[in-house]
Amino acid sequence: MKHQEPLLVQILASTLGIDTKDVVDFELNLFDVQPSSLGGIHSEFVHSSRLDNLASCFLSLRGLIDHVSNNGLENDSDISMIAMFDHEEVGSSSATGAGSPIMGEAVKRISHVLGAGEDSPMLYDRTIQRSFVLSVDQAHAVHPNYASKHEKSHGPKLNGGMVIKRNSNQRYATNGMTGLIVRQIAKKAGLPPIQEFVVRNDCACGSTIGPIISANTGIRAIDMGCPQLSMHSIRETMGTKDLTHGLALFRAFFEHFSLIDNQIED
Repeated sequence: MKHQEPLLVQILASTLGIDTKDVVDFELNLFDVQPSSLGGIHSEFVHSSRLDNLASCFLSLRGLIDHVSNNGLENDSDISMIAMFDHEEVGSSSATGAGSPIMGEAVKRISHVLGAGEDSPMLYDRTIQRSFVLSVDQAHAVHPNYASKHEKSHGPKLNGGMVIKRNSNQRYATNGMTGLIVRQIAKKAGLPPIQEFVVRNDCACGSTIGPIISANTGIRAIDMGCPQLSMHSIRETMGTKDLTHGLALFRAFFEHFSLIDNQIED
């Protein structure tokens, strides 16, 4: 361990209750441990670290749990699942990132089971065609000091509901059909109209795992998320209502997707 700071190794060994000689190597990540807090005159804001993208992870997991708890599986003809990938902020090109074969292999295994253990290329192709990915990552809300960064009519506001992301350079996976499906799901569930996010054409635009998964598998996808400020800061801010809106959309997606999708195909 000559390449590591001796004092750091001593601290780690002491914490683990082992001898420093037993520490062969390690990967150490530091992060903010302060609890989240509410802010604003009416407690309308949530201040926390890593809202991007732990907020979406929490909402998707809670939505799936609620779907199961409300007997959603009894009338569910779909395979309802969530996937949380590593390394999204650094390109997703890793063995556990969205650029890995994980998603495609998962669909293959599921289609294999649905085919009673027999490999059927046609069943796999059909499974891909019928699948749909919600790529949910936090979205940039309009900052009062930098409102010009957004297209004038496509700037999401805090506590204004979920946001669909669009980009003509394919930095986001949203297209006309996937956007329509999610909007119809929200409408059927009685949710607030979904906001739109479009960065100005002359400004740089980030990306998500949506285009990566869609390109690697052929699965339809949409990019969306909850609006927030101070993305990637040690302390980020989002609206309390948007957590409620996000959870409601996940619940509605698990419940109504097949119905809406079938109506559009018809």
